[in-house]
Amino acid sequence: MNKVLFSLLVCVMLLPVAYARAADTKCETLTKDEAAALVKLLNPNLRVLDVESSPVQGIWEVTITSGGQKGLFYIDCSKRYIILGDLIDTKARSNLTRERMAEINKVDVASIPLDDAIVIGDKSAPHMLIVFDDPDCPYCAQLHQEIKQVVEKRKDIVFFIKMFPLAMHKGAYDKAKAIVCGKSLKLLDDAFEKKDIPAAKCATSAVDDNIKLGGKLGIQGTPAIIFPDGRVLSGSMPADALIQEVDKK
Repeated sequence: MNKVLFSLLVCVMLLPVAYARAADTKCETLTKDEAAALVKLLNPNLRVLDVESSPVQGIWEVTITSGGQKGLFYIDCSKRYIILGDLIDTKARSNLTRERMAEINKVDVASIPLDDAIVIGDKSAPHMLIVFDDPDCPYCAQLHQEIKQVVEKRKDIVFFIKMFPLAMHKGAYDKAKAIVCGKSLKLLDDAFEKKDIPAAKCATSAVDDNIKLGGKLGIQGTPAIIFPDGRVLSGSMPADALIQEVDKK
């Protein structure tokens, strides 16, 4: 998420806006034009893409875009309040906002080159997941172990790991380049175990290409998991949760 959207999320939880109505106003349709007028009070650079009913009665879900990235916020029935944050279904124990964010930010899996990827599992398995990893990322190391459990349990799932070193991790770029050059799962294992990694033994632009591609796809952190249907989820996940996401229809 870019700085504009992030700043909105951390700024306030409820923001009154100019178009106030009485609290007991009956719920009326919220048009894109009305939502856009409210959004402009927050930031004129935000553009409204869609308005839908949210899972919560009396709350509208608004999809916005800024800098090529999509985000969500909510507007109440009175059209007075903008709500920033996540909708949590406590009964289902699910983050509804996170799930919708994954849906609206789907990527074209076929557009992602895999020649430089480290393969974990059967390369010909029908369910392919792509993971953008940083060799110095502790959450990537955690996910790495879960991935190994997944391919043990499910031979129909394969992971393609693309190196995506973050600028904040000194030395990660050189490690990523060495791993790509060797196409070595062992080197990736060693990196996550904090072992020394030898210098790259080839000249390659793959890591730089991955960084550029990640930017286009809206990936700003690691690990980023791309599922077969194009949904992108960030962070480590337990093996069973990964399998559950793959099996979603």
